[in-house]
Amino acid sequence: MLNLFYRNRQLLILSIALIVVWGLSSFLTLPRLEDPEITPRFATVTTFWPGASAERVESLVSERIETELQEIEEIEEIDSTSSLGVSVVVVELSDAVPDVDPIWAQVRSKVEDTIPALPPDSLKPEFDQSDLKASALIVALIWDLEGEPNYTILTRVAAGLEDRLRGIPGTDKVEVFGDPQEEILVEINQAELANLGLTPAEVARQLQASDAKVSAGTLRGEADEFLLEVDTQLETLARIKTIPIQLGDAGQVTQLQDIAQVTKGIRTPLDSLTLINGKPGITLSATVESQERVDQWAQLARQQIQGFQANLSDGMSVEVIQEQSQYVRQRLNGVITNLVVSSVLVIGISVVMLGWRAALIVGTALPLVTLAVFGWMQGLGIPLHQMSITGLIIALGLLIDNAIIVVDEVQHRLREGLRGAIAVRETVQHLGIPLLASTLTTVFAFVPIATSKGGTGEFIGTIGLTVILALLSSLAVSLTIIAALTAIIGVGQSGTKGPRWLRKGVSSPALSRGFRHLLRLTLAKPILGIGLSLLLPLVGFSQFAALPQQFFPPTNRDQIQIQVEMPTSSTITQTTETVRDLRDRMLAHTEVAEVQWFIGESAPRFFYNINSIRTNVPDFAQGIVQLASTKNLSQTIQSLQVELDAAFPQAQILVKQLEQGPPFGAPIEIEVFGPDMETLRQLGNELRTLLAQEPEMVQTRAVINEALPKLALNVDETQARRVGLSNEAIARQLNAYLDGNTGGSLLESTEDLPVRVRLSDTDRDISGAIRESRWAGTVECDRRHKSSAQPRHDYPPRWSAVQYSGRLFASRSPARYGAQTVPGATRSERVSTATRLFHDLWRRSGCSWQCGGEFISHCWLVGDFDDRDPRFIL
Repeated sequence: MLNLFYRNRQLLILSIALIVVWGLSSFLTLPRLEDPEITPRFATVTTFWPGASAERVESLVSERIETELQEIEEIEEIDSTSSLGVSVVVVELSDAVPDVDPIWAQVRSKVEDTIPALPPDSLKPEFDQSDLKASALIVALIWDLEGEPNYTILTRVAAGLEDRLRGIPGTDKVEVFGDPQEEILVEINQAELANLGLTPAEVARQLQASDAKVSAGTLRGEADEFLLEVDTQLETLARIKTIPIQLGDAGQVTQLQDIAQVTKGIRTPLDSLTLINGKPGITLSATVESQERVDQWAQLARQQIQGFQANLSDGMSVEVIQEQSQYVRQRLNGVITNLVVSSVLVIGISVVMLGWRAALIVGTALPLVTLAVFGWMQGLGIPLHQMSITGLIIALGLLIDNAIIVVDEVQHRLREGLRGAIAVRETVQHLGIPLLASTLTTVFAFVPIATSKGGTGEFIGTIGLTVILALLSSLAVSLTIIAALTAIIGVGQSGTKGPRWLRKGVSSPALSRGFRHLLRLTLAKPILGIGLSLLLPLVGFSQFAALPQQFFPPTNRDQIQIQVEMPTSSTITQTTETVRDLRDRMLAHTEVAEVQWFIGESAPRFFYNINSIRTNVPDFAQGIVQLASTKNLSQTIQSLQVELDAAFPQAQILVKQLEQGPPFGAPIEIEVFGPDMETLRQLGNELRTLLAQEPEMVQTRAVINEALPKLALNVDETQARRVGLSNEAIARQLNAYLDGNTGGSLLESTEDLPVRVRLSDTDRDISGAIRESRWAGTVECDRRHKSSAQPRHDYPPRWSAVQYSGRLFASRSPARYGAQTVPGATRSERVSTATRLFHDLWRRSGCSWQCGGEFISHCWLVGDFDDRDPRFIL
């Protein structure tokens, strides 16, 4: 049995053929990705409550959702941000949860359970599970004509492109960015409305009642059966205009067109927009299924885009912003090139040391083992990406050890005159257990990497797994196929022609004598041998503390990202003007090829660990910066950061290099807990001042550092009651006048356009909308009551944002601060800076905090954790 492959040549040939076919077919069908996929363990629950203050949002929405979610044990942490009119609850699952889908189902169920307990005028909570998967394709439809873009046309055309992308086999999801919402706008005349004694909400309800989209039953006869419905759907603007609003005592009818102007258009102000090559457009981002080959999917996508572009009318164009397959090809080609170069070097060294025949056999082990690993990867569902191929490269120098030892042993026994069958049997019998032990020792060294938990383990785990597969395959191939081939070819047998070094490799008698002498000395004096073997490791360990440490290195990619935070009260128009100026200044740098802007929301996930969770934020913009090359990447980022900070002091600008590993908010994050918001604000300002003084710090940011101005109304309740108005009724009518109420919808082709009732743009300025409002109460209102609600400017409000962590710190209000560092700043520099700066402040503040970010993850991973360290004191 030990020499079965030598005795049965058909089995030997068949085994080699099976490995080649298995490996090649697996390589050609394996999914190909740029980076490993990380299980999403973050989700957000967003609840809109229009007009509600941050305090009310916190107590009536955020806290109730958090209380309900705390019952799920698998949740690691719950953080929430409550601001004017919106609650955002961020849920993080524990890294110990391998299958997150059942837990997210529980979270969704708990969120649904909280709906009856939420305020009745708040919107339904929106659950959004983060998907840590990079976009396979980002393509934009651009409006090329001068002047304001026709978003109605852009939206309809973009919908056609979206359908094409969704129809490609293997498409997972298609998201649309910068897509404005179409609507039917009913701009009411408030004077006419007040004369009728109606409110905007009542008009919206009448529109809703006229839009009968419900069944009226079934009409049954002896031979036929028909569904019955009232044919009153809102299908045209003319139909909406003629809706009766009120009937007078004399029978006169007031139609909607008598008191309002009805138009179709885009809802303003825009929630978000995109600027592609400096022009307005709509962007689509597509991801593919995990088991698909990105390169093959991209080829189909290009065909669809070309066909779509050929039928596109003038004034619009298609721009491919990113195609992930090109980065996948670059990564895999680079890694495979390294694999080939490494194989050539290994074979070349083997020729010099062992001879050409032995080197040929040793070299045969490399492709066979590599193909076997591809086969195992297919069976285990491991895709080809930079980490799995990196594991193969690491294994190259290890997997040939078994082959070299087996070839040398069989060669030695053949030289002693043994027949091939006996030489193979004795070699396998002699080396089987030692090689198994040495292989398992190395395998166990990589087991912790392969079994690491959480996002870090999912990112680097395939390195250890592919090394383990390569080592085990190497052991099996070496003791079977390699041993048999060595005996069959007859390596080292007498009669082989050619130079001795080419037949047996280079040898040095002097080195051989020296080595024999060293072996005898160490065997005679074991203590000396142990000391010599420990010398190099001790020298290495002594230098370990001086080496810079970094969790994951940044990627050398020709893309970077830029984030812009405007003052909280900024409109989307102001943010757009700022980013246009930013683009012009950035393009003046020869290193920058183009900047694509996404305003009011996060950019598509063009890199796998980009956090894309910002939506409907008019003071925020994120840009994808395409570089001309990756030369001097760190210097380019630093120069852009310094220049843009100086040129745009009104904005917080962050230029960031793309980094490897699981996503994190900032290299250093501090969550401070204290008794009140004012204390947190003062402490945060002092903390940020200390951080800003450090040379390696680029930017600091606080969640509660800026208040949103608001206009408060001092209502004379006595006067309001006389006309049948309450504070709540005034607030509802104002909200309806300014933001509008939705009533019914118009079905246009396949589009369902909501009908919104509000004041006209000219009547919605701050002074006119309030001072000149006509209030509809239960008592006749005369002119002296018209201005009973007087506006008062309040800058800033008492609370503009409250952040609350209900799971870990239920009784204290926290605030989060993040600090970004310059490119190349190592983890050790960040940690030392944080410890040095925070220690004294912690003693004086009386507050507590929790640290996070990149370096805290590193500390947990490597065990560098001390609960007495001020970094970790809560």
